[in-house]
Amino acid sequence: MDMTTKLYREYKFKFYLNANHYIIINGKNGQTHPHTWEFVFYIMKSEGEFVLFNKFEKAIEEYLEKFQGRVMNEIRPFDTVVPTLENISDYFCTEIRKIIMELGGELAVMESSETPTRSYIIDLRNGLDFKENMSRLTEKQVDEVIDNIIDNMLE
Repeated sequence: MDMTTKLYREYKFKFYLNANHYIIINGKNGQTHPHTWEFVFYIMKSEGEFVLFNKFEKAIEEYLEKFQGRVMNEIRPFDTVVPTLENISDYFCTEIRKIIMELGGELAVMESSETPTRSYIIDLRNGLDFKENMSRLTEKQVDEVIDNIIDNMLE
């Protein structure tokens, strides 16, 4: 069996954000309207590590909470950046990725939808920094396996 196919596990987390926004077209504010945005995060972890789902869920929920029930245009950075699906997703992806990395995971893919029929997808798996971070996680896991083998041999 190829060992690289078993070094990672991928998890899918889904969140909903109820918020309002308006789009600025030709310098004019459009009508404020509500959305229930759906955000799906695919997170990778080393296979050998136990995943506490609630750590990821709680951290992401806490991040999104400041936007719940609000008008996106009134919250930084969307007070200066038009809160389109793409702009919201790009910003959230950067911020959520930092949170996930602090918890020992790596964000692989983020899907965002403002309607059930339209999604915007950010796939980070081909990025150089993603590959470097996954390589780091692999090295850490291999080191842990080797340490366990050596400990067992010495016992």
